[in-house]
Amino acid sequence: MQALNRFTKFRNVLRITKTGLLIIVIAFISSCMASYKQALPDYQKKYNDAVDSVPDYTRLKYWAAHPALRDPSDSIPAGLSEVSGEQEADVFFLHPTTFTEKRKQFNLTNASIEDASINAKTDLTSILYQASVFNADCRVFAPRYRQAHIGMFYTADTSTAKEAFKLAYLDIKTAFEYYLERENNGRPIIIAAHSQGTLHAGRLLKEFFESKLLTSQLVVAYLWGMPLPPHYFSAIKYCSDSLATGCFTGWRLFKKGYYPDWVKKEKEISLVSNPITWQQDTNWIAPVHHVGSVLYDFQKLRANTQEAQIHHGIVWTNKPKVPFGFLYNPKNYHAGDINMFYGDIRKNIRARIKAFNRNKGIKKPQ
Repeated sequence: MQALNRFTKFRNVLRITKTGLLIIVIAFISSCMASYKQALPDYQKKYNDAVDSVPDYTRLKYWAAHPALRDPSDSIPAGLSEVSGEQEADVFFLHPTTFTEKRKQFNLTNASIEDASINAKTDLTSILYQASVFNADCRVFAPRYRQAHIGMFYTADTSTAKEAFKLAYLDIKTAFEYYLERENNGRPIIIAAHSQGTLHAGRLLKEFFESKLLTSQLVVAYLWGMPLPPHYFSAIKYCSDSLATGCFTGWRLFKKGYYPDWVKKEKEISLVSNPITWQQDTNWIAPVHHVGSVLYDFQKLRANTQEAQIHHGIVWTNKPKVPFGFLYNPKNYHAGDINMFYGDIRKNIRARIKAFNRNKGIKKPQ
């Protein structure tokens, strides 16, 4: 199966070329990190039903990825094996902010769950480039939710922001409760998230896993794109290496040599792992050890494109060594946190599931 065969129609409409998709990815990175600017006076009218439309997770339309759906999380880039069918764990994946449209007022703070353009943006960015990394060894569950607008990360109105994130988490909690009741059946669980998703994943882990019986089913939590303070959890530990289970791990990517002022101002140095070795030392790891990245048209796993080194709570890496890589100009590689180390993550998922099964005495299905 070639990646994105199921989405040829989308690609024909969008006419995505390798260069064109690179530009889209760069634009996505820029939009995720841009400060809120006031614009589009018709915004309120377009999204005036956002808060009133509540997702019903018994219906597949409210899932961006689900085992019963054919969705972008099923895609596999060339060079990787087909899904074997022996998906021994489940991943509950929380996508990052894709609600980035500029707007005139803060009267509306959350995305409409029914908005087709936002949902398509989620599917063709996060679900394709991020959630698909799990499909070899996991059933993928990714709920749509009334995500907070990107401006909620920047507004001085903290009470409004708090309510916006609270609403988003309410949907995620509802989806997870549905998953536990109807889908899990005692299977091992991976919690994975990026950016805003990581914000909500932390709360989910504290509410459902930390010091709870459910922690016995936790393979690992991959928490990408947000700072992870040393005391992020009271009972769930940070992963000590590539095979540790029942723990959490993550990183934030920046161009080598760039150390943002806003990171310097953080009260605590974030916990972070090197995405090639999964260790916490500061050794510089050369591209020869890099399993592979997925960029451009998602048609190929590109090995040896990235270096990595931990630097004071972040990970430094290089501009991707790929065709048209010179166009990749941001210093903040936030949107590439997962797909820049796609092959490394995919390999680690399998290793941790095997380690979890060994630790629990679980035998592989015959």
